[in-house]
Amino acid sequence: MIDPFDDVYFMKRALAEAEQAFAEGEIPVGALVVCRNQIISRTHNLTETLNDVTAHAEMQAITAAANHLGGKYLTGCTLYVTLEPCTMCAGALGWSQIDRIVYGASDEKRGFLKFAPGALHPKTLLSGGILETECALIIKRFFEQRR
Repeated sequence: MIDPFDDVYFMKRALAEAEQAFAEGEIPVGALVVCRNQIISRTHNLTETLNDVTAHAEMQAITAAANHLGGKYLTGCTLYVTLEPCTMCAGALGWSQIDRIVYGASDEKRGFLKFAPGALHPKTLLSGGILETECALIIKRFFEQRR
C-alpha cells in the first residue's frame, strides 16, 4: 500500500514554505512539524521580517508546534526542513526531544553535522537528502539573484 503521507509529501509542503520565504526576500528555508500525519506547524525563515537572527524556520516551527501541543517537548513529532539545521537550531531541537528530523539539502558551510554532530537528543532519528536537488536549487537561485 502506498502511503500518501511520506517524507516526499511533507518535504514538498516545506518547499512551499521556502518558496514563500523567497517571495518575501527571506533566505528560502521552509519547515514544518508533523504529528500523527498532521501538520501542526508550518513556517519559513523570518529573520529579515522580524529583524531577529534567531528567527530561523526551525525555531519558528518548534515554537508553533509546542504551542499547538501545549508543552515544550515534541515527542512523537517529525520536523521537515529544506536545509540541514544550523548548530543553534539543532540545539533547540535537541532540547525539544523531537523524535525525527528530515532535511532536504546539506549545509556544508553552517550545518550542525559539521560543527556539533552531538547536538540532537540521543533518541532523535535523522534523515537527509529528501528532495535534495530541489531544496538546494532554491537556495542557489536566491543567492544568485542577490549577487
